[in-house]
Amino acid sequence: MDESARDDRDREARSRRDLERLRAIARLFDTALGIPGTRWRFGIDALFGLVPGLGDVAGALVAIYALHVARSLRAPAAIQLHMLGNIAVDALVGTVPLIGDLFDFVFKAQTRNLALLEAWAGSPAATARRSRRGLVLMSIAIVLVFAALTVTCVWLVVQLFRWLF
Repeated sequence: MDESARDDRDREARSRRDLERLRAIARLFDTALGIPGTRWRFGIDALFGLVPGLGDVAGALVAIYALHVARSLRAPAAIQLHMLGNIAVDALVGTVPLIGDLFDFVFKAQTRNLALLEAWAGSPAATARRSRRGLVLMSIAIVLVFAALTVTCVWLVVQLFRWLF
């Protein structure tokens, strides 16, 4: 019994440290820098996004770590899926040149995921309900963005063929 209680305390302490580390990383990635004279804040994620591939890889690594923290905290599946939805929206819109770079300044996926975890830690039942609702809305948004990108690509191909022939 003594050893299992100690293991639980160790796991809880490790989870708290992981959450603190995630707070620092989310701050660095999403809000570490500011535009003087404004309330606009951004992080290195937006800067990395200006270099093709670098922003996507860095964002993916942080996202994987955030999901690891959620699993270690034993967050419910709805929270983890909502976090994945935030990551998917960030990655999907991030693939669009220029628009994706501007989107990184506004969306702040890491901060959103951290807020989900912190809200769940403070009020587990209410946050899980909101996350399930958010998953539905996130799924609809992803489908709409994908459809818009598909229509735009088809239109561009048609315009290219018209121009060529």
